[in-house]
Amino acid sequence: MNALLALLVLLLAAGALAYHRVGLRTASTTLLALLALLTLWFGLGWGLALLWLVLLAILVPLNVEPWRIELTRPVFAFLKRALPRISQTEQEALEAGDVWWDAELFSGKPDWSRLLDLPAPRLSEREQAFLDGPVETLCRMLDDWDITHHRKDLPPEVWDFIRRERFFGMIIPEEHGGLGFSALAHSEVVMKIASRSITAAVTVMVPNSLGPAKLLLHYGTPKQKEYYLPRLARGEEIPCFALTAPEAGSDAAAIPDTGVVCRGE
Repeated sequence: MNALLALLVLLLAAGALAYHRVGLRTASTTLLALLALLTLWFGLGWGLALLWLVLLAILVPLNVEPWRIELTRPVFAFLKRALPRISQTEQEALEAGDVWWDAELFSGKPDWSRLLDLPAPRLSEREQAFLDGPVETLCRMLDDWDITHHRKDLPPEVWDFIRRERFFGMIIPEEHGGLGFSALAHSEVVMKIASRSITAAVTVMVPNSLGPAKLLLHYGTPKQKEYYLPRLARGEEIPCFALTAPEAGSDAAAIPDTGVVCRGE
């Protein structure tokens, strides 16, 4: 009975140490000290003696680095065979950048002070002027009831204004004819338009997010950038993106389908 109680206490302690991500040596020392106290309290019987042997058999190899490496190598080899291979798309996503503060959030123990210490993003003067000027004008032009229930489309003058003011080129750099805005400006513009018309907001948002402009910036050839990006920024070409398929999930690179370009239909 004493041995079972001691085992329960050790398991609870090990769980608490794991939850708080205590280092291996500190956790091992804590568990050994706790078992020593339990032994003094209950006395050393056969059950506690067996518990000592099991605990030492686990902790000693884990704390001796060469032994730990030899023990974990076959485990890693098994997991490597069992886990699915990372696709090229997933590998590119992993190498695209770091996880920023998001890692703190998903760790279960976020350091909120680190988030609060980050400087608040601000719009540049040019971005603020765009928000106060063309975006404000666009909002006055929008009648969501008319767009949604009567036209089922944006009015021609709205389409012309969006193209003329380069709303489709917010993420395209200025050297390619776009506005070269930050992510914050993109967000502020879309939110303001959405307060008047969700249809118009999504119309502006999608070419600046899922559209191929971003892909062209990262992976396009100089000739492709020179040809397509100015046209996308001016709205002469409106992009579309086949994002998914029944067998591909949201991995666009894994789509097995083929497309046919139909003009004038």
